[in-house]
Amino acid sequence: MGVTVLPDRRLTLTDRLEAGWSSVKEIVSKVWLWVALGIGVGALIHGYAPTELLVSIMGKDAWWSVPAAVVIGIPMYAGASTILPIIEALIDKGAALGTVLAFMMAVIALSLPEMIILKKVLTVKLIAVFVGIVGMGILAVGYLFNLLFA
Repeated sequence: MGVTVLPDRRLTLTDRLEAGWSSVKEIVSKVWLWVALGIGVGALIHGYAPTELLVSIMGKDAWWSVPAAVVIGIPMYAGASTILPIIEALIDKGAALGTVLAFMMAVIALSLPEMIILKKVLTVKLIAVFVGIVGMGILAVGYLFNLLFA
């Protein structure tokens, strides 16, 4: 191993602000489309989805709503910033909090694209264990929040 010599340069406030602004522009350029898409889907749900339909599917009275929300969320892929407008619209329409949380967590943690990425570094058996443990946790949280906030 060799010795690494680091430059003896301290960043000025201007350098730090420029680096920060550059990072912000890079991040926003990558996610703005997905955030706008999430807002659009949320607006469609908020404006056009019938309240009665959503409550019957994702309401507190349907015992199967939490597992259904998880199953529906798995093929989707979104980041937290993209899914939040959709979550807000679902809650406004009367969906149960636990069901909506389960949907959100499944979209973020158990999405099919995430599994494809994990396949590059994990075996199928480990991915199955991951999905099983995380899925059971998501179901537990969904049912618990539906019970607590009935």
